[in-house]
Amino acid sequence: MKISSVFSADGALGQTISGFQPRDEQTMMAERVYHAIQQQQPLVIEAGTGTGKTFAYLAPALLSGKKTIVSTGSKNLQEQLFHRDLPLMKAALGFMGRIALLKGRGNYLCLDRLSRQIIESHSHSSDPQLLSQLVKVRSWSSSTQSGDLGECEDLAEDSKVIPDITSTNENCLGKDCPSFAECFVFKARNKALQADLVVVNHHLFLADMAVKETGFGELLPEAEVFIFDEAHQIPDIASQYFGQSMSSKHIADLAKDIEIGYRTEAKDMRQLQKVAEKLTSSAAQMRLALGEPGFRGNWRDALKNPNLQREIERLNDALQLCRDVLKMALGRSQLLDTAFDRTTQIHNRLTRVCDTSIMGYSYWFECTPRHFSLNITPLSVANKFQQQMDEHGGSWIFTSATLSVSGDFQHFTSRLGLKDQQNLALSSPFDFQTQARLCVPRYLPEPNSAQMAQHLVTILTPVIEANKGRCFFLCTSHSMMKDLTERFRQRLDLPVLMQGESSKQALLKEFTQLGDALLVATGAFWEGIDVRGDALSCVIIDKLPFTPPDDPLLKARIEDCKLNGGEPFYEVQLPDAVIALKQGVGRLIRDTSDKGALIICDNRLVTRDYGKMFLSSLPPIPRTRSVSTIIHFLQSSMSK
Repeated sequence: MKISSVFSADGALGQTISGFQPRDEQTMMAERVYHAIQQQQPLVIEAGTGTGKTFAYLAPALLSGKKTIVSTGSKNLQEQLFHRDLPLMKAALGFMGRIALLKGRGNYLCLDRLSRQIIESHSHSSDPQLLSQLVKVRSWSSSTQSGDLGECEDLAEDSKVIPDITSTNENCLGKDCPSFAECFVFKARNKALQADLVVVNHHLFLADMAVKETGFGELLPEAEVFIFDEAHQIPDIASQYFGQSMSSKHIADLAKDIEIGYRTEAKDMRQLQKVAEKLTSSAAQMRLALGEPGFRGNWRDALKNPNLQREIERLNDALQLCRDVLKMALGRSQLLDTAFDRTTQIHNRLTRVCDTSIMGYSYWFECTPRHFSLNITPLSVANKFQQQMDEHGGSWIFTSATLSVSGDFQHFTSRLGLKDQQNLALSSPFDFQTQARLCVPRYLPEPNSAQMAQHLVTILTPVIEANKGRCFFLCTSHSMMKDLTERFRQRLDLPVLMQGESSKQALLKEFTQLGDALLVATGAFWEGIDVRGDALSCVIIDKLPFTPPDDPLLKARIEDCKLNGGEPFYEVQLPDAVIALKQGVGRLIRDTSDKGALIICDNRLVTRDYGKMFLSSLPPIPRTRSVSTIIHFLQSSMSK
């Protein structure tokens, strides 16, 4: 079957999908993907919103007859691909092969840990609500085929019980587990090994890459074709997995398992409970020594603090004592045997993280209200990623709506060390001249001005009211998001929703059902959100999304760029910000019938030379500086 015929009006897709319309960009992309697969070449494709890139890579992958891994940017996209797009494509092409969905182990119920938690939850100090959730999960576990907790309707996606009933690489008992024969993780991986096409996400794919690198195992099947959707995320995620981290969460989970082991299988070893308490206390004291939550700091600098050094010493001592006590319990319990190995591993990681003399890495820490993480991130993953590609061979396809900066792919390809790859930029088929307007309002204060939030509320309230809500306000910081939310709630009679007040999916559902809301959000809503039609017709962005200059990862990349004789602003900071802005802008027009306005509240687009680079990277949307022109455009769009 010829690729071009699949996408013709009377072709396979036209006969299967009601209302299918051929798109030149989609056909061109499909042909280039098919050619790259046959020639075993790397290919980088920027496909503008509305191109139909999912079908454009699925069709050639299925028709190639080669084993394929498709990696997406999130679990939601995985679900969409597997449950919606792939069945359509299979039906259209008459594909008879096997497909599989594989998620990270943290998504699958661990039967052994569930049974341990139920025993533990009957203790006098346990939370009755927790026990109620565990009972519901146990009831669901007898009927589920996949063990994917996302399918358990009685369990909230952010339930606190999930980490207790799933396994990690560190605490999994493997073949020694009493429930190994029924293990959902093992079954899912086995199914993936036998499948012709496997849908994963970037975190799982790169975790597998990192595991293979250390020689401990392979989570994913060997494949001949690797396709990355939302590929712009790959360099940053790869940096996480080719580095190392140690967190208080690892310590808390370890302490909890030691406590369970003591209560269920080693009741005569009271010292187990004592070392678990000492671990928890030491981690909590170290968290306090690291300062305020919501902060990323330079770990090298932090280590100069004598108070923090004392807490590291205490944590080291607690881990050593824990190891000594667990050594006495070896052979009594699989859970405690595994805890012994985990204690050694955490101790080794803490030692490694505290040795900041090794060059080529960024050393940083991060604090939440209850936890901290210590991280080592390589400044470049280019050599390691290219090495993996060379070892695997096959075809590597990278696609996203945001890979280029002013038509140049160098920023993306250099970060992954790609060489000899083909590049293709396909514009969006949407008619931006009639569907959208872009406004940079006049008389804006400087981006970091103390009066910025108040000024934005004053000038934009009339726009939001005229549009009857139906608006996203995307912020570059949590503080601005909270400030704007508070002020808009005082000024507007319309519903004002804020990210973080409920789950992402629940917020989106509420936003579309209300039909007249303003949603104020940050990071997570800049990409991967698809709201079509009248529900969303205005996207406002508070300022150009430059990474904060005190971010330790950015600082390290800037230093690395300087050492290599580069210009950090133009080679690191500016390209990152352009790609982030393109993602935010992409939330507005999602369909051929959509109409809407984009408002970017940053004078630098107009007053600085580099503003041209941002503007030349955006879709060809007619521009204005008049807020009243935008109000008129939105009102005329509503009346049609």
